Amino acid sequence: MIISRTPYRISFFGGGTDYHAWYREHGGAVLSTTINHYCYLTCRYLPPFFQEKSRIVWSHIEKVMHHSDIQHPAVRAVLQYFSGEKNGVEISHTGDLPARSGLGSSSAFTVGLLNSMNALHARMSNKRELACEAVHIERDILKENVGVQDQIAVAYGGFNKITILQTGDFVVSPVIVPQSRLKDLQDHFLLFFTGVSRNATDIAAEQVKSLGNKKSELKAIRQLVDDAINVIMYSSDMNDFGRLLHETWQIKRSLTSGIAPDFVNDIYDKARNAGAIGGKLLGAGGGGFMLFFAPPERHIAIKQALDDLLWVPFSFENAGSNIIFYDPNSYSLDTLNRRDFHHLMEQEKHDSSSVSDNKVIAMPAKKRILTV
Repeated sequence: MIISRTPYRISFFGGGTDYHAWYREHGGAVLSTTINHYCYLTCRYLPPFFQEKSRIVWSHIEKVMHHSDIQHPAVRAVLQYFSGEKNGVEISHTGDLPARSGLGSSSAFTVGLLNSMNALHARMSNKRELACEAVHIERDILKENVGVQDQIAVAYGGFNKITILQTGDFVVSPVIVPQSRLKDLQDHFLLFFTGVSRNATDIAAEQVKSLGNKKSELKAIRQLVDDAINVIMYSSDMNDFGRLLHETWQIKRSLTSGIAPDFVNDIYDKARNAGAIGGKLLGAGGGGFMLFFAPPERHIAIKQALDDLLWVPFSFENAGSNIIFYDPNSYSLDTLNRRDFHHLMEQEKHDSSSVSDNKVIAMPAKKRILTV
């Protein structure tokens, strides 16, 4: 039995510069932190005593005889990536916060599953490998419109500046300040759930198409990363961070029409009228979580103004994706490969009588992609 724990992330500045179409020409950078809310994945080889070969538990319960029949796209892609995993597996997911809500939940799932599967194969993952493999799964195999900041952030954990080079390489630089200063920053934040989940890849696709026409905006977004770090390290007025958040939100919602629907703008205006200095909608846009920055003495007023939304307390974390429970199989894997079980014999008949059109995307276990 393997259990992985992978944090969700909050991105403050630089979102949009982490898309392949942008950083390959200009480079990119983001400022983000992971938080103490997590995606948990339990993984084990499924003992051969069941009618199904594999069982996948998420918002659905899938029982399949062939991994190509798995509906969850990330699970299916990861199992194919692992050289076409032949053994039956049981994978179960649970999360502290809802999916498709702007906190990097999809990448947390992919990174956590890669971590778990590596552990199941008695391999220890490092942070860079997890991030790069997750980008490969999401962008190259699943063909999703994703940047690279989420995979890196949740794999590494912590409050970091992530610099993305034109080559595809990246550098993760922790923001080094006294703990009292970091706590002061943390105490200014309020996180609210709008109640609306959305498909981020659709909104991101529109944003990617517009990158060529938004060069000045994206360069300004990139500059705000360094401006924000300077505030954290040197400014005597922490509220300057909130003013920069307000600035980046004004730029971000001008990128595409789908980022800030009317109800999001209404929420933002209510919070500002109640004392928030700045804020933003997290993730690609359209819904999900909204982050606000305000002096702690204004928090009660903001919560009252947004009393129809769910307030979600959080704190920063710095562990990243980890295996929190590791108990290898107590029985021989030869048991899993015996052919005298009814369902395995049925599978063998199926395999011999039909040719699958599904191409297995395989990669040798020791080959690692080290850039994004």
